[in-house]
Amino acid sequence: MLSVLLSAMLAVHAFALMDVHVPDQPVVALHGKDAILNCSFNAAGPFNESDVTVFWQLTETKRSVYGYSEGRDQLADQSYNFVNRTSLFPAELRLGNASLLLRKVAVADEGSYTCFVRVRDYGSAALILQVAAPYSKPVVTLESTSNLRPGDKVALTCDAYGGYPVADVVWQDGSGHNLTDNITTAVVANDQGLFSLTSMLTVVLEPNSNYSCRLVNPLLGEEGNTFVTITGQNISFPPVALWVTVGLAVCLLVLLVALAAVCRRKIKESCEEARREAEEAKELEEDESKTAMTPLKS
Repeated sequence: MLSVLLSAMLAVHAFALMDVHVPDQPVVALHGKDAILNCSFNAAGPFNESDVTVFWQLTETKRSVYGYSEGRDQLADQSYNFVNRTSLFPAELRLGNASLLLRKVAVADEGSYTCFVRVRDYGSAALILQVAAPYSKPVVTLESTSNLRPGDKVALTCDAYGGYPVADVVWQDGSGHNLTDNITTAVVANDQGLFSLTSMLTVVLEPNSNYSCRLVNPLLGEEGNTFVTITGQNISFPPVALWVTVGLAVCLLVLLVALAAVCRRKIKESCEEARREAEEAKELEEDESKTAMTPLKS
């Protein structure tokens, strides 16, 4: 029956005199939440609820979303995707409100919807429904590699899930420089159409360096609590290099001690030799003096 009514409404489209209004901007609905697709009309003269026919359909496929006529729901042709998920606000029909309540919005609901209204005269208008879902807080991890040293190239991975649509990923260093040109990003959708996102940034590690991964949902804007920082403070010399360094230091210390001992002994030997030479010279001088003072016998 509703299909017949809709055909009749379309047949008189050329003679439509009633204004039907929907939002000019896309309606953004959160995944899993209820949404209201606003539609209002201006009827000429007073009317009863039973005089109103309202029909919502998908603009592209013409599939029936919801129907109302003769004061009650007309759902015989309703698409199975919308069963038990749609309703009008009957008490507000007399106020010109033909808005549709869509429950538990899913990614598959995204698209264009047309609102048809007839109260003696006929009118229609189409709006766009967009679906958005916030991503989880991103988690940044450093690749599992042992023996990392400053100057090594490593990969930082940023993971987030459960969002829609695809988010923009912004990587920055501690100075706020954009590193997005150095990333690769993979996106996978689950059975609900929500995305899991993995972005990888390759960097050259430096001591005490900071990196951040930020997600920007094109419909929700920059998502709260999505800024994560990773530092290079825990980077250290590998164990082998550490032991080699310690060994070299010990060897150098032993060498210095040995060199000091040798020098000390040499200095001591030189001093003793100089003293002996001085004593011998003194004794020789004394002997020469005694010889000079002894009188000659006649």
